[in-house]
Amino acid sequence: MLVLLVGCAVGPDFHSPAAPTVGRYTEAELPDATVDAAGVSQRFRAQQAVPQDWWTLFASPRLDALVQQALAASPTLDAARARLEQAIAAYQAEAGQQWPQVDANLAVTREKISTPAPGDPPLRDFGPFTLYHAAIEVQYTLDLFGAERRALESLAAGSDYQRYQLEAARLSLAGNVVLTAIREAATAERLATTEALLAAQREQVDIAEHRQRQGGVSQAELLGQRALLAQTEASLPALRQQRAALRHQLAVYLGRAPGDGLPPLPRLDELRLPAELPLTVPAELARRRPDIRAAEALLAGATADVGVATANLYPRLTLSGSLGSDRLESSRLLEGFNIWSLGAGLAQPLFHGGTLRARQRGAEAALRAAEANYRQTVLGGLQQVADTLTALHGDAATLAARDRALADATGYRDIAARRLALGGVSRLALLDAERQKLQTALDALAARADRYADTAALLQALGGGWEAPPARP
Repeated sequence: MLVLLVGCAVGPDFHSPAAPTVGRYTEAELPDATVDAAGVSQRFRAQQAVPQDWWTLFASPRLDALVQQALAASPTLDAARARLEQAIAAYQAEAGQQWPQVDANLAVTREKISTPAPGDPPLRDFGPFTLYHAAIEVQYTLDLFGAERRALESLAAGSDYQRYQLEAARLSLAGNVVLTAIREAATAERLATTEALLAAQREQVDIAEHRQRQGGVSQAELLGQRALLAQTEASLPALRQQRAALRHQLAVYLGRAPGDGLPPLPRLDELRLPAELPLTVPAELARRRPDIRAAEALLAGATADVGVATANLYPRLTLSGSLGSDRLESSRLLEGFNIWSLGAGLAQPLFHGGTLRARQRGAEAALRAAEANYRQTVLGGLQQVADTLTALHGDAATLAARDRALADATGYRDIAARRLALGGVSRLALLDAERQKLQTALDALAARADRYADTAALLQALGGGWEAPPARP
């Protein structure tokens, strides 16, 4: 019966939650490809795996170098690694408690046996003496109801949680570097286009001022040109500030101070839009995303904690023994053992003011919270993929419209240039056509950057190229 008791463990056993049963991410069926006005398409492949270094799909060596530097030098990852080491050490410390505890005890005491009081049996009167004690003590608590094993399960789940957190931090860092680099490249190009637009508007104002002095345009028209120029000038400081903030953020991702500068950054025209994108099914997403696996580890730990709280309601059997030597002279300690003891103690909680039952109810409530948190994490992951999928289709449609508008604006500018050469329009009309073309180019640039950014967001939402490790026994 004792052997059978040692083999049992109270409390619920953990089982991995069932995978999502939904067949697709969005309510409406989305096309399996997106195409812009230039014919650049992206096709979603359900059976294709996300590569480990998914950022290389953009075919930019500069972008690859940024991500590698961030993964090698980020303080965030260093902290996550240290927390994982701490969790593993806590697990190993608890695992050591499963074995008998052996201690060596060495003591020296000065003692005196008092003369018996009147009426007590006669006792030899010893003067003060020195007692030398050396012993080996062994103590072992039988894990009758699995409290220690459940505690070990909880700590093992804690180490799993920190391992998944480290992988989630890596995935998040790589995604943040890619997204920030794309935004910085788009902002730099937007800044250059705005400066070109500003130059055209300044020339327009100069022409309008000259014509206004000659009576060719009204004061109202001149003021309108100046207002457009002032609006464009006002946008430049914000763009410069935004680009500086993006560069500062990239430096921090790379483990650098903002003042240390950055390596060469990719330009937007250097990035290649991935023609094929992997799209795992929802049931596979729960296995591939490290944040979902981290929530599952928390659920496993909460399940084990219920077992610990339940086992603490039951008796604990502790075996102890010692073997040693007590001598009046230190030189005789090694002559042999002259004392020993064997013992067993059984402790059954009787009244603790409701503490143990309250802890059990608290552990059960924590388990329900962990279950709800896991479901919410899965739903959040499904939502993130659904949002990025919808965004990618919207980006392609928006970019197609922006590219058509840019083509029309460019054609209008070219016609105005030919008409100016033939004397059909003024220089001011050509500058206005150039201004419209540059403004349209800014809108197309924003749509193109959004498509790159949402592509990276989808690869990150799918869990990147991280593969869950085999189940731990």
